[in-house]
Amino acid sequence: MVGATREPRDDTAAALFALTREIADAELRPKVAEAERDSYFPRAEFRMLGKAGLLSLPYPEDYGGGSQPYETYLQVVEELATAWLAVGLGVSVHTLTCFPIATAGTDEQRARWLPGLLGGDLLGAYCLSEPGSGSDAAALTTRAVADGDEFVIDGVKAWTTHGGEADFYTLFARTSGDPDGPHRSRGISCFHVPAGAPGLAAASPEHKMGMRSSPTAQVRFESVRVPADQLIGEPERGFPIALAALDAGRLGIAACATGVAQAALDCAVSYAAQRAQFGRPVIQFQGLQFMLADMATAVAAARALYLTAARRKDAGLAYGQQAAMAKLFATDAAMRVATDAVQVLGGYGYVEDFPAERLMREAKVLQIVEGTNQVQRMVIGRQLATAAEGSEPAATQ
Repeated sequence: MVGATREPRDDTAAALFALTREIADAELRPKVAEAERDSYFPRAEFRMLGKAGLLSLPYPEDYGGGSQPYETYLQVVEELATAWLAVGLGVSVHTLTCFPIATAGTDEQRARWLPGLLGGDLLGAYCLSEPGSGSDAAALTTRAVADGDEFVIDGVKAWTTHGGEADFYTLFARTSGDPDGPHRSRGISCFHVPAGAPGLAAASPEHKMGMRSSPTAQVRFESVRVPADQLIGEPERGFPIALAALDAGRLGIAACATGVAQAALDCAVSYAAQRAQFGRPVIQFQGLQFMLADMATAVAAARALYLTAARRKDAGLAYGQQAAMAKLFATDAAMRVATDAVQVLGGYGYVEDFPAERLMREAKVLQIVEGTNQVQRMVIGRQLATAAEGSEPAATQ
């Protein structure tokens, strides 16, 4: 196995990386093929990660978190995704789900909920997308209507990772305004909703191309009542919270994609070193070496991009554009590297005896979730245009 090169910033990070690699090798990698085949949800594995402190790394120690920088947290996510994407992505989704309370909740809300959410026994889900509003998330139609000291929520959320398995949902619903028109992002609020709330139910999981051990389902809210103190942040200011959470979440997806690409590279190199043709291992043939070199370069570049964005986040600098770049590049790289891994293995790459075909199927979804790669290009392009409008024209040559 080639394996990833980790960059621990201190002894604590080095210990976390060693622990994660140990868990990945002993508890995750041996189970992934069967779990994906049987659509087994790794709830026990998430509880194990929680007990090991790996479900709460970037959040404050005062509330049960690990107080680790994103630079460290994301490398842990990558290591988990290298072994089992559904687990690495599940950790990223749980972290995304806790983000609104941790960053926009009141002191009372953080003290009341975060220790339980970060303790390892509970798992979260993020409810933003709807059947009619995917990339245009501001067009959501789920409504939360004030009724005394409660809100009554009605609507349907789609593409919810952990839908039906989560213990709590971070929900974005419209408390005023209209889902159409240029101001549709106004009037959206954020809520913390326990999974046991009456009227909340999940549909059967979607039948997906890949990542079958991670359930993706619609979640229905039918006259779900939540106390008014479960509103997170200011009323009708939920959409900026959603966007900030997605900036952080895109770094998690970039780390997951890098993990999938690393797994595909490891698979291809291992096979090429053992497979003999024409009297020698095929890894000695220059044509194949060039393919593997391009794959290794893409993995390293993806890792460097997400770590650069993470360091900006840790330093308190703006990082939205860098997060979009990291998500865009890393997920495209994962798809390309996984496809090339299938090619390196030839016919064996197309059968389930080897992980290459599974990794190729898994890589595809990463180009779609938490903002399609076309949306990432829009984000990057708009920021370039904004920067250009505020600068002097470039000199002509």
